[in-house]
Amino acid sequence: MFQPSLTLIGNVNTPGKKSAHNTKWCLIGCAIGDLGTIFYFQINEIAWPTLNIMILAIINGLITSIILETIILLRQNFSLRQAISTALGMSFISMISMEIAMNVTDVILTGGAMLTWWVVPIMLFVGFITPWPYNYWRLKNYNIACH
Repeated sequence: MFQPSLTLIGNVNTPGKKSAHNTKWCLIGCAIGDLGTIFYFQINEIAWPTLNIMILAIINGLITSIILETIILLRQNFSLRQAISTALGMSFISMISMEIAMNVTDVILTGGAMLTWWVVPIMLFVGFITPWPYNYWRLKNYNIACH
């Protein structure tokens, strides 16, 4: 019988659980800007090349992720300066890999910059699973996390 690992779900302070939690918040921040941009272009039927939309979506995803992270850190009693500095110092490798994975998944599955009811969950799953091992590795080996 399958028994879930307590290392991942039982103790909030384990590297697996903490890295998953941090990756989740990064995904939420990135998805707001990324999916919002794609959705805007889709509903307004703006005829831009797919690559341009995806580049703008990645930039907006990075911006919204940094804003969300700053808000989270402010709620943890960071000063505004510390919160912004920490948010900007987060692993861009992680965020960019997440963004690229989500957008490549969208293009492969829909043929362009297009959101459908069935592609969004797949994009989010791929966006989460891509940087999570890296975030886990950073936390486990260097004790470096966003918050």
